[in-house]
Amino acid sequence: MPFIKVYIHFVWSTKNRYPYLNSRELRLKVWNHIRENANEKGIFIDFVNGYSDHCHCLVSLGVDQTIQKVMQLIKGESSYWINKHGLTVEKFEWQSEYYAVSVSESALSNVREYIKNQEAHHGKKSFQEEYEEFIILYGFTKFED
Repeated sequence: MPFIKVYIHFVWSTKNRYPYLNSRELRLKVWNHIRENANEKGIFIDFVNGYSDHCHCLVSLGVDQTIQKVMQLIKGESSYWINKHGLTVEKFEWQSEYYAVSVSESALSNVREYIKNQEAHHGKKSFQEEYEEFIILYGFTKFED
């Protein structure tokens, strides 16, 4: 039996960064659903949180899981669930692009804390400003949906 410990910090936004998830109550419903649905599919979500226009998710990949498949399952099912239950006024969509950054074991507590504090963090900084920092910090090139 292989022993795998690979943590990935995923970040993705709503379509056109529209603030669909505009209440704390709605966000908590969505994050809880993402966690429960992922668990049913054998995806281990260590931490999930976000703000009105994006989501952060710390995932420990399983032996047969790929970044692409995990994102497809989490984003696709959650947008379907949000629309099925009429949780937003307009049709809900996630943007097709996402970030996926590996996290070392020594940085896990910092990443968890960062994800946990999204509400306070975005009281001071917009997602766009955060996006620009990620590009610089992780050396990404910009992409648009």
